[in-house]
Order: sequence, then structure tokens, then C-alpha cells
Amino acid sequence: MSLLLLSPSACVRALSVNSICTLCADVCPVNAISITDRLPSINQVLCVGCAGCVSVCPTEALRLDDFSSTDFFFTFASDEDNMISCQKNVPCIAALSHEQLISFAQMKHGVVLDTGHCGQCDIGVSILATLANTLENANYLLEAIESEFRVECSDIGYNALDESEAAVERRDFFKTFHLRGLGKIREDFEKEIQKTTDEFIEYSTDSSHTKELRAKKITDRRKLFFTAIKRLPPPSIFHVVDSSKIPFTSQKLMDEAACTACEMCYRICPTGALTSDMRNSKIDFDPFLCVKCHLCHDVCEPKAITLSPSYNLVEWYTPKVQNLVTYRVRRCDECDALFSSSTGEKICRRCRLEDEEAKELWGIQ
Repeated sequence: MSLLLLSPSACVRALSVNSICTLCADVCPVNAISITDRLPSINQVLCVGCAGCVSVCPTEALRLDDFSSTDFFFTFASDEDNMISCQKNVPCIAALSHEQLISFAQMKHGVVLDTGHCGQCDIGVSILATLANTLENANYLLEAIESEFRVECSDIGYNALDESEAAVERRDFFKTFHLRGLGKIREDFEKEIQKTTDEFIEYSTDSSHTKELRAKKITDRRKLFFTAIKRLPPPSIFHVVDSSKIPFTSQKLMDEAACTACEMCYRICPTGALTSDMRNSKIDFDPFLCVKCHLCHDVCEPKAITLSPSYNLVEWYTPKVQNLVTYRVRRCDECDALFSSSTGEKICRRCRLEDEEAKELWGIQ
């Protein structure tokens, strides 16, 4: 059985106490993931290794020890067949994200997901319900970019075993399929212990994760998506689509009057989709780098930054950095430090907070 691993410093919940992301726990069909305190907790005994949580994690903080969706991308791209099956090349058909399915559909001239085993699977009903929404969104976007290819489901019921081996148990098949991964796992005693621990293992971050928490990383699936999109000519028209159909990226709107120039949104962004300059005089946004983790919205106290209800697909072909807001940069009358101002303040945010705290201590209204 696979071991589900979490990289604490990559999880969006580790980047801010205000994060409301619960995607992994919401999609888990067996409730093997629980959000306790800050980070997700994992019960390895309950986990069935479907990788549904891996496919929805915006920053790729979750992974299976014996399946890499990045490695699968190159393996599947070189395969003449366009079928994806839990009995052939993935742990579960829920293991692949919207980006990956769209990429495969373009590269393989269509993709077929084998649902023939879902009826006999304990989590089949839940997987099919989730998959229905994924396919609807993926095919909606493929149509929007004028692709003739689609992602389809078919009850193929692929089985790699011939008739003489039909009695071999399914676990023996997976033992062969994941031989290299399982051999490596058995050499690692700590992992074996985790697999048999029937309790939720909690994760945390400390000072040793500081460098990793500050790093800006583009996900592998976004790099591969960009590569796949570039392989084909752009559509004749760049459609503006419903943003709710795109769970993996977004466009932003900024209320300049509400923005306090606190700098939190672009400092907390895990991919560098939101940026500024050396003087912190503006906020720029690159939609193609956005993974829709919602962190910038979670940390914005005045709710000045919001999701656009629409998305222009031109960003997939000719990404362009957009300026959301520009500030006036001046020196603080109190500490003489440079600061960004959106409303013409004369003292910086830190001095303003110190003044408020002092007045509170002195009992001055």
C-alpha cells in the first residue's frame, strides 16, 4: 500500500494562520485526512492511496511515495495508448488534476479514463462523483481553446492478467506493479511503521523550515501544462470563460480604495504570481503563475483583492503581467523610512500602530 507524504513547508496552511484551504480533506473519500490546528493530519491505515488529495493540492505539498504524477506525465506521453486505468498506469483515475488531463488530451489526441473497476471499488461512488465535475471543467476548457480532443470515461475494465493468472489477488498485482517502489519502502523501517499506525499523524513547521517557507516555487504540473499548451497552435479567438470552471488558476481584481499597502498578499504568495518592485510601489499579478490557493485573499484584512468572475484564456498562450495597483512612496514623518501609501498617509504602518498602542496605554481616545 502507498504511503501518503506531506511536505509541511509547501502546504499553503503553513504559510499563514489565516489560510482556509481544506481541499485535501474535502476530497478524501475515506476521511484519512483531518485538518487539526494548522496543517493536515494523515491516518495511513485509513488512506487507500487513491492520490485524490495529491491532484487537488495547489502547491503539490502532498505526494505518494510510489507514484509521481510528473514521472507519469513523461511515461504516458511516450505510450502509444491513450487509456488511463487503475489497473495499468495510475493508482486511481482520481490521481490526475485538471491541468494534467487537459495536457494529456492535447498531447495524446484525447484521453480515455477507464471506469470499469469503479463499480467494484469501495471508493468508486465517491471517485465517480468527483470525476464528473473534473471532466466537465476539463472538457469545457478544451472546447474553449478550440481543441477537438476531449477527456472521456469508458467502462473498459482493463485487466493486465491473462486467464491463467485470473485467480491472482489484486494486491499481488499491485505488488508487482509497484515492485521498485515497495522494495524501497521495505528498506525504510520508519515508513513501514507509519503504514501500520492507526492514528492521525500531525505535522508542524519550525525555524528549520524558514528558508523553504520563503521560497517561491512554480509547480511541476504548471510547467508541464505550459509545455503541452505550447505544442499546439493558439485558438482563433481567446475566449473569456467562467472562472469557476478553472480551479487551478485565476485573475484578480483590486479595490485600490480599500488596499492599505500592507504588502502581505505578494509576500505570502507561494509561486510569485503576485510581486512588487524594490520600492514596494506597486502590486503586479501574473495569472499564469497563480495556483488559486486563495492565500492572498485569506490574508487581506480589508478584502481589497478579490477573484475575477471571468478568465481570459489568452493568459495560457501569451502570459502578461498585470498591474493591480500603484502606490505613492514617501518617507515617514516619524521614522524617516520609505513606505507605500495608497491614501496619502504621512506616517508608515508601523509608526501608526505604535501610536495607536501608545494612546491605548495612556488611555487617550
